[in-house]
Amino acid sequence: MPDDEPTPDDSDNGSAISGYGIGSAVAGLMAIAAIVLAALIWTQHRSEADELRYRTTAMQAAADWTSVLINMNKDTVDASLAQLHEGTVGQLNADFEASVRPYRDLVQKLQSRTTGQVDSVAVEFVHHEPSGAQRQRPPPNSDMSPFASRTDTVLVVATSISENAGNDKPQTVRWTLRLDVSDVDGKPMISRLEPIR
Repeated sequence: MPDDEPTPDDSDNGSAISGYGIGSAVAGLMAIAAIVLAALIWTQHRSEADELRYRTTAMQAAADWTSVLINMNKDTVDASLAQLHEGTVGQLNADFEASVRPYRDLVQKLQSRTTGQVDSVAVEFVHHEPSGAQRQRPPPNSDMSPFASRTDTVLVVATSISENAGNDKPQTVRWTLRLDVSDVDGKPMISRLEPIR
């Protein structure tokens, strides 16, 4: 047999990567990075939207609860107090009678007819456990309910006008309240009431 047959070149063993192959690999990595980045942005956006939605719900719960409180009349005091008590949780629920006694006594003493409105509501402070974290019990002196996944502190400013029996001049009352709104199984409930003077 003649030795004229060409021998394969050692540099042409099929392991060389063409420029198109490198470009395809880089384009593939860039596409994966773009998909991951888009997923992160979408997740962050949804998280922020959910947070905003919850804060709006907490502020609405605080405003509704305050509205019942400031519109309490001599004829509706018992029904109003029952409705307020239903919307509470934690220490405020346990000490409800003592917490609202000043409001009830004032309404009963003045025999007033009151109409009120909420002027403004704002979230002052947010406390919630990060997702995936084990729920820890609050400190013993905390007003936060141990059943709550989060508690938002909400400031409410309101105005009411009281017309007292035997008094011709209506009296305007300004209200500034700090309420803790706790999320208990997806339902916002009032866990603390603090009047601000």
